[in-house]
Amino acid sequence: MTVREQTEELERRTLAPWATKAADSRGRERPEEECPLRTAFQRDRDRVIHCKSFRRLKHKTQVFLSPEGDHYRTRLTHTLEVSQIARTIARALRLNEDLTEAIALAHDLGHTPFGHAGERALDQLVPGGFRHYRQSLRVVDRLEKEGLGLNLSWEVRDGILCHTEGQEAATAEGRIVRLADHIAYINHDIDDAIRAGVLREEDIPPHLTGRLGHSKTQRITALIASVVENSREREIAMNPEDYRAYQELHDFMFQAVYRNEYAKSEEKKVPHIIDSLYRHFRREENLPGYMREIARREGEHTAACDFVAGMSDRYAVAQYKELFIPKAWDN
Repeated sequence: MTVREQTEELERRTLAPWATKAADSRGRERPEEECPLRTAFQRDRDRVIHCKSFRRLKHKTQVFLSPEGDHYRTRLTHTLEVSQIARTIARALRLNEDLTEAIALAHDLGHTPFGHAGERALDQLVPGGFRHYRQSLRVVDRLEKEGLGLNLSWEVRDGILCHTEGQEAATAEGRIVRLADHIAYINHDIDDAIRAGVLREEDIPPHLTGRLGHSKTQRITALIASVVENSREREIAMNPEDYRAYQELHDFMFQAVYRNEYAKSEEKKVPHIIDSLYRHFRREENLPGYMREIARREGEHTAACDFVAGMSDRYAVAQYKELFIPKAWDN
């Protein structure tokens, strides 16, 4: 037996009956020879980690645009926190940790520069609208490796597409990532808001801290435990009371942070930057070479969206300055 086959056999013997086994994957759009060392889901995880879109996440906004401090979250650190939480839940439930990790690491690859402000701006510009989860799937299917895509397994692709809203993922592992995303962002956003002076721990309603905990660690632990204790077979869920408390905490954060005029003051500049870049790169001659093929095959709107959505915050600002800000005369 190869190392991969030994791992697949170990999955069959040790994972829960309803776990997704790598050997039972529905496969890839383009069939490939199996790796002798890694299962299909381990290969998918590795492909995501080594791709360019993953590296760009380090300079994409999570909540606060271009924060000066080193300790604020970026889209990359958010992704790593989601992965850690999701893997903890998967291991406790004896589900496939490799599949869970691959989905978690890839779930935000299609996110725009400037966080949700950038997503809202592109949604107003792109025919048919823009959703980052659809773009994440497009990144792994079409955009990575200069148009070849990563050719990920069906289960990972399904988990990416279903990680945020609408239809639930077909696998229990994909449904874990959706909840892990919620658990991660609500708690690290509280932490960042406190660091920024926008929020104090004591501002959180007492009945919520009483239920979920008085610190980031306590709240994450409580919500993870709620998922582990209340999930049954393919149904991944929190205790109803805990989920209501999470929803209330989410509503509180919308009012206190996500719509806070001070915290979001710089976001007013985002639509103009995104609009200017999108309109510029909607012309095929302005696109880099590998994107022109997309413009010819799928239309200039699609190519412009792909290129702008893939930018990091700093690259988008640099492009805007280069294209639209006059330079001093240097004779």
